[in-house]
Formats: sequence, structure tokens, C-alpha cells
Amino acid sequence: MSKAQLPTPGLGAPSQGPAPAPGRSAPTPGLPVGTPGTSAAADAPATGAPDYSDTFYGQVGGHETFAKIIRVFYEGVAADPVLRAMYPEEDLGPAERRMLLFTEQYWGGPRTYLEERGHPRLRMRHMPFAVTPEARDRWLDAMRQGIDSVDLAPLQRETLWDYMERAAHSMVNAPSDPGL
Repeated sequence: MSKAQLPTPGLGAPSQGPAPAPGRSAPTPGLPVGTPGTSAAADAPATGAPDYSDTFYGQVGGHETFAKIIRVFYEGVAADPVLRAMYPEEDLGPAERRMLLFTEQYWGGPRTYLEERGHPRLRMRHMPFAVTPEARDRWLDAMRQGIDSVDLAPLQRETLWDYMERAAHSMVNAPSDPGL
């Protein structure tokens, strides 16, 4: 597989290079710790708790911050009939958990999503649903509510929002619905 064909770094990309030292897992090749998609846990000793302080995840407040963003986001999803229709599960709890795990991992937190579900394959996982520009905009409205519900520095807020906006635009896979 050439470098241009590698999956997104930090999200299930195959490890390259020498094996890590005993008690450590390999950091994402080519990305310093603290880059979205990397994890400080990879550099934590096997006997100690992971230190995420040098990652975006840790710098914005870790699990509590991301849990609140995603909880508020899913409150918006539940209240929006267009978004809610995209979730076949009656209970949004499992979807909320998956998104929390993905988001935490992407921003340098625990790699639980990868361990449980493998590579995110976001576009593939969203293909069964007609993600129109209108659905994208509703998704972004709900996500904006989530991001605005936490106290972030302006640069952190902009960084997080930029990613969410780019990710939402990349998920569009259907034309506009004239009925919306």
C-alpha cells in the first residue's frame, strides 16, 4: 500500500516502522503526539494512567468535555425529524457512545473506538443513509449546539468546528431534497 493510499492516521492506519518498546504502543507514524488522531496513551508507561495533557483531547478537558458536546449534539438529533430518521435504533444511546468514542480517539484520547470497531470508515458507514445538504446543515446545527455548550478557548473552538464542518461536508452523498 503506498503512502497516498493509507487510511487516516490515528484511526486504524496500519502501524509502520519498528515495534514499540515493551509496555508501549506505537504512536501514529509521521504525526507528533498531540496531533488529532494520535494518543498520548501510546506514550504512557504500561503501569500508569494515560496522560493526555499534550493532546487536543486533554487540553480541552478530556472525556467530560467531549461527553457533553456529544450528549448535547444527540439531544439535537433526537429533536430533529430529518436527523432522527437516519438512526434505525430506537435508543440513540449506542450511537451516542460510538460517536463519543470516535471523537475522543480522533482528538488524541483513548483508542477504544479502534479496539471495538476498527477503522471508522465514515463514508462507508454513512452510505446507507441519504445525507443531503439539508441533512448536513441540520447535523451542523446540532453539532454547533454541542460545541457551544462547553467552555473552549477561541482557537480550540475554531479547530474543533473546522474539523466538524469538513467532516459533515464530506458525508454528503445525495442531492438536495426539494421537500425540505
